[in-house]
Amino acid sequence: EVTGLLVLSVFTAVLGSLQFGYGLGVINAPQEVIENHYGRVLNIAQNETMVGNLTQATKPPKHRSVTVYWTLSVSIFCIGGMFSSFFIGYLADKLGRLKAMLVVNIFAIVGALLMGLAKMGPSHIFIIAGRAITGIYCGISTGLVPMYIGEISPTSLRGALGTMHQLAIVTGILLSQVLGLDFLLGNDRLWPVILGLSGLPAILQTILLPFCPESPRYLYIKLGREEAAKKIYQPHLPSPMPEESLSAHRTHVGHLTPTISVDVYDLTSDMCLNHEIALIFYYSTAIFKQARLTQPVYATIGVGVVNIIFTMISVFLVEHAGRRSLYITGLAGMCCCAVVMTVGLVFQHSFTWMSYLSMSAIFFFVAFFEIGPGPIPWFIVAELFSQGARPAAITIAGFCNWTCNFIVGMCFPYIAELCGPYVFIIFALLLFGFTLFTYFKVPETKGKTFEQIVQGFRCKKSSSQPLKASATELEYLGTTEA
Repeated sequence: EVTGLLVLSVFTAVLGSLQFGYGLGVINAPQEVIENHYGRVLNIAQNETMVGNLTQATKPPKHRSVTVYWTLSVSIFCIGGMFSSFFIGYLADKLGRLKAMLVVNIFAIVGALLMGLAKMGPSHIFIIAGRAITGIYCGISTGLVPMYIGEISPTSLRGALGTMHQLAIVTGILLSQVLGLDFLLGNDRLWPVILGLSGLPAILQTILLPFCPESPRYLYIKLGREEAAKKIYQPHLPSPMPEESLSAHRTHVGHLTPTISVDVYDLTSDMCLNHEIALIFYYSTAIFKQARLTQPVYATIGVGVVNIIFTMISVFLVEHAGRRSLYITGLAGMCCCAVVMTVGLVFQHSFTWMSYLSMSAIFFFVAFFEIGPGPIPWFIVAELFSQGARPAAITIAGFCNWTCNFIVGMCFPYIAELCGPYVFIIFALLLFGFTLFTYFKVPETKGKTFEQIVQGFRCKKSSSQPLKASATELEYLGTTEA
């Protein structure tokens, strides 16, 4: 049963995901007009040439200062996310999932104000500062949202509701692409508006969060407030057996205090479950230009539409086909598409139709990504770890995600220049490795409670090895089974 409060809670939470997606895509559409504005602010003169009796302005090569400030404007977003991701677990346990989301909205609103008011001051400084602060918000929000949704969702709907995080992200990306069109907000007059609009989801979320319940699992396991947790389960959140849903915790709560938690050091040194999966999503506008599309920006928007369509398909499939099978299918499909893309790029000058093959491979690459590798990693991390280890696990996953995004974003142009059309072979090899890893190491979590998942996925420890004082729920349950 899906209750109104559950719908409201999930919708409110994924507003943070919407803002993350919007922040990812919003800086790209008005790139040229923002760079031109940087040039004017920095007093960089425009080259002019004489054509007959007329003086025409020609498009000069980008000045080095403009390039540096623009690169920093883009990359500072990931740097902010990398830094703040370290605090996901601390804030989630210190303030609770709900209050933490409420507090970090301050960063989103301040960042949006700085970018929206960029024309009123040194625009390059305002935008870089705003992007950094927004990145700090997104780094924390992308960990809190899947954690909160996973903990308030009933087992039968946890996967479908967890996918809403990714659906909101791709919706935000598409929204930023559409609003960034020249005739809408992506022009020299209105570009600050499109940047400032990134704060609207945070404002709406701030208004709605007080009407949402705190995570019952957090209330009981972290704070020991069993009655408060039961009141949220019944009748507000769909849990047909609220008493049984807490019984697993009562079994060992006398031995492990409700406030047990595991920090990042404990997790990395005491657990063998911290596997890193880095997923790379790329498509190139240059391929669309090679296919002789007069408006490649619309092809890019088409990719955004494919994003949303196949994420919605994943919402319906994840509870039927299972996380593991969708994940493997998506990774294997992306691997094949990367190979096809390479073939198309290598032979595009020999055969005209090869550019269309590459373009088709991009769309299929996106489709396979959104079927499994796009949405599933966000919430499966919360499923694979026990309540005590979950915040630390999501902290590590978030840091790996942001770090890989930053490294790939900074290094890809140089790797592409070095490898030429064979650059996607690197991705194909990585994806093949991820597929094998998932097949042999990642368990299916569909239809299982958190307790069942951690019991089945526990570390294999020798019977002679004593439990450490910082034992997690996972390890405790593994040594006390009858």
